[in-house]
Amino acid sequence: MITTARVPADKQVRIAFSLNDSPDDASPENFSLAFPELDQQLQPLPPCHDSKESMQVYKQHCKIAEEYHEVKKEIALLEERKKELIARLEQVEKESMDAAQLAKEYAELTEENRTLKLAQTQCVEQLEKLRIQYQKRQGSS
Repeated sequence: MITTARVPADKQVRIAFSLNDSPDDASPENFSLAFPELDQQLQPLPPCHDSKESMQVYKQHCKIAEEYHEVKKEIALLEERKKELIARLEQVEKESMDAAQLAKEYAELTEENRTLKLAQTQCVEQLEKLRIQYQKRQGSS
């Protein structure tokens, strides 16, 4: 039986199975309707009950069909996980772009603030000079 576990995206995944470990106590009747979701051409064909080799092939086919079904379920789960991760990645990228935009805006506003403070300082100095000149004119007249 295949177990499903979350595997990190950077890890390589290998799926393997053996044809030699099918249970001998599994009767063909147990598998006859076990795979209704499989395509018709993938359904195990009923064995010839008189032939041990036919029964063995049938059991192996059922085992492979079961493992195929499990792998398809795992693929579906992984596809769903992939969609979730892509959505999360897009959200993080959007937030990152928003953060970058805010950082750029902050830098621009900081520069504008520095420029305005410099202009204010220059205006205050110019006003002080004009006051001094005005007082000198008032004192000389």
